[in-house]
Amino acid sequence: MRYVRLVAALGAGTALAGPVLAQTAAPTVALDELSVTAARAPRPVEQIPQSVQIVDRDQIRQQLALTSSPSAVLSKLVPGFSAPNGTISSASESFRGRNLLVLIDGVPVNTPLRDVSRILNLIDLNSVERIEVVAGASSLYSAGATGGTVNFITRRPTDGTPIVTVNTALRTFTADPVHGLAPETSISVTGKVPDGVDYAFTGSGRFAARTYDGKGREMASDGQLGQGGGDRFQLGNINLRLGYDLDLAKRIEFGLTQILLNQDPRYLTDYSAPFARPNYARLYPGLPVAEDTRSLYLRYTDRDTPLGSLSLLGFYNDINKRFNYSEFSYPANPFVTYSLNPASPTSLANQTALATERGGINLTFDTDLGVLLPGMRLTWGSDVISESTRQRARDGADVFTPLQQNSYAGFALLQIPVGERLTLRGGMRYEHFDLDVTGFSRPTTFAATAARNALGYSTFVLPAINVTGGRFSYAAPTFNAGATFNLLPGIDLYGGFSQGYALADIGAFTRRAGLSLAYACPVARPFCLPAGTTIAYSSIAPQAQIVNSYDFGVRGRSGIFSGSLGGFVSTSDEGTTFDPLTNRLSQQKEMIYGVEFVGSAQVTEQLSLGTVLGYREGRYDTNRDGRLDSYLPNNRIGAPFRATVSGTYLFENGVSVRLEGEGFSGRDARIDLAGTRYRLKDAFTVNAAVGAPLAGGELYASVDNLFDVAYWNPTATSVRNLTVYGLGRTVTVGYRKTF
Repeated sequence: MRYVRLVAALGAGTALAGPVLAQTAAPTVALDELSVTAARAPRPVEQIPQSVQIVDRDQIRQQLALTSSPSAVLSKLVPGFSAPNGTISSASESFRGRNLLVLIDGVPVNTPLRDVSRILNLIDLNSVERIEVVAGASSLYSAGATGGTVNFITRRPTDGTPIVTVNTALRTFTADPVHGLAPETSISVTGKVPDGVDYAFTGSGRFAARTYDGKGREMASDGQLGQGGGDRFQLGNINLRLGYDLDLAKRIEFGLTQILLNQDPRYLTDYSAPFARPNYARLYPGLPVAEDTRSLYLRYTDRDTPLGSLSLLGFYNDINKRFNYSEFSYPANPFVTYSLNPASPTSLANQTALATERGGINLTFDTDLGVLLPGMRLTWGSDVISESTRQRARDGADVFTPLQQNSYAGFALLQIPVGERLTLRGGMRYEHFDLDVTGFSRPTTFAATAARNALGYSTFVLPAINVTGGRFSYAAPTFNAGATFNLLPGIDLYGGFSQGYALADIGAFTRRAGLSLAYACPVARPFCLPAGTTIAYSSIAPQAQIVNSYDFGVRGRSGIFSGSLGGFVSTSDEGTTFDPLTNRLSQQKEMIYGVEFVGSAQVTEQLSLGTVLGYREGRYDTNRDGRLDSYLPNNRIGAPFRATVSGTYLFENGVSVRLEGEGFSGRDARIDLAGTRYRLKDAFTVNAAVGAPLAGGELYASVDNLFDVAYWNPTATSVRNLTVYGLGRTVTVGYRKTF
């Protein structure tokens, strides 16, 4: 990825006082360097003490020839991102071993009170102008960005008559071209009514049939248990932006994103060793997997108020997700809603759906304090956010406590130049949370635990139990401080400290209320607990997680070369880890560290080369004695080392050829004091793409996993510590044209 000069933004609590993400119209590009506008206040990259990467429109177009998966694109081009899991889900995909906050046009679309992971791979890349990735913990958009923040900036309105872009493609697997066929199409229209509203619209449809691994075997529809696979789905996206310039300084803009998904698994999944695969003897009895997510915003900007530049953003999310139906299977799925039939213990009510509504107002001022010191600026403001969420079974019963949370925050960030080379930045954000927990009855559950018998496990029943709620309040201040130094023309050093926070998955903890032998009954006597047995939410409530990020590095350009090299350390005292064998969540002290490199060389006008390298590893305290005695599980780290090397050649007749090599290391780390290890294998794959001008547009073709390597997908495998193979050779043919 080439190094760019960007106009970025800083918000208090952002890692290393780093930039926030673009929301408003981009300013004029200076020379040949890309500029972007960030969410809260524009700043040149030379003043940003943090790792920031931009995936621009040309790179997105280039990657669309190979894949429509945003996760796959981030994995190739951003060193801190994990290997993609190859499905519609983002389960166990992480950034620097922690959570990634996902935004669309500056609006968060995650569900922090119940941290389910199905949103990133449903975003339509055809609608995206660029992708901004901010590394490190951040509290800029409240909770959630413990590893980093990614903002998908959608296509911008253009002046004048409508400009129409059409892109259509057919993808399939060479193992079975007919049954693996996956068509997709997209249309975008941008323009402006004379002296009136400007607009940008993108609508797209994407379909998938069967998927196959590198050995030509059909892949499971739910290899990661409840998350959704990469097959048999229909996905529709709508993105709309409308804007009106009230005058040269004032603008109002409306945005809408709508995502609709329907997935129809054919078979249940066999989770027995040696790998996840379709169970052809068991047809899928559940409802289709579904997504109906709508995000709206209204933004007003005024660059000429007495207090400086003003940005006022109001947003609303209506998020509805239905997950896969899955049946009892030890050890992959040892915790299911009980049917009261030991011979077939899984109830149809084991399939659940999540409903979340989230709205907020963000107010930001960027004030020039040049009267005190030339170049000094203060970015300050406040946020108010309200969220309600609940998850229900197919029979309508709640599976965790319905939650309502309101948060109120204020922040301030000061930038002070020291001479012509050094810039200092520091800030604070203070946020107060009010959480209302509604009492509920956790459904009767059939569960299993490891045992020394012929099966290798023993079963028991957790009777329905009442969880009492209440009202809880807590607050979280976060700080940041950093500096940048211009070492040589075009070469900058950066370094700093920043904090972010996350509310541990409250819904997951309450869904597992009473997951202890103290509340268990024998299968023969499933209702042995005394009448009226209850558990108080306060006794199982998780702690908010504060993450400290330390970033340092060098970036710049010299001649034909450009790039960045940096390191990071991330620590927390209340990290969250999930153990699929016991179905338990725990919190403990942890540390993650790594090195990242991005480099490119424009060798000639026709030939460009690129390299992305990333290493990350982490340790945690398994027995809460204060020592980091074990490595973090694979669902946090996965493959420690990842690399992408690429080369693109543009011929004089307009034909372009691109080759990519993607590789990752294996892992065989001791994840607890007992010496438990779950091995992951290393792998290397090659991709190739060619594009040629045709009839005023571009005809393109590509092959992903050119040599049809049968490899373990490290991210998907780590979800349940059960091997899930990666996607086999995929061929794409497409055409795009702008009218």
